[in-house]
Amino acid sequence: MSESDAPWPARVVVGVSGSLGSHTALCRAAREARRRNAELWPVLTWEPPGGELGARRTAAASPCTVDWQRLARERLLAALDDVFGAAGPGVALHPLVARGAPGRALVEIADREDDVLVVGAGRRGRLRRALSRSVSRYCLAHATCSVLAVPPSPLAAQLASVHRRNAWRWRLDTRRLEDPAEALPPDA
Repeated sequence: MSESDAPWPARVVVGVSGSLGSHTALCRAAREARRRNAELWPVLTWEPPGGELGARRTAAASPCTVDWQRLARERLLAALDDVFGAAGPGVALHPLVARGAPGRALVEIADREDDVLVVGAGRRGRLRRALSRSVSRYCLAHATCSVLAVPPSPLAAQLASVHRRNAWRWRLDTRRLEDPAEALPPDA
């Protein structure tokens, strides 16, 4: 069966978090959706603080759920506006906010054989890899559709480098200002 004979339109599902890496993945997913004449499904997932188990234990969690979902929706709309602005992506857009772990939720949404799942594959240090699970690795291991792992933008590496350099200067400056007398001009 060809793509045009499918009983449903082709979809490009993309994970969005609002980070620079997810903006890069969203741009790539829109390009892929235009190329395939497919619908673009940007998905932002969220979990209650403390996870689902923590939310079940807390009786007051249910009123907060509405607020958390609203905040997730606002974050998704802000990411779409940051990337596409008023012009839009140029394809049918179906933004979705899903509750659950990001990898699992994305794999469940991109459940059709002809879907394409786009995820950011950011560079992560050894410590971060050890402490947190990778959404892109989960999707690559569990998805039943094609997965496109988008490397981070070169701009992200430049920004990280500038941030590290500025943080180092800030630490040096704060050490210099530990003695208030040193902060005063010589003629004061």
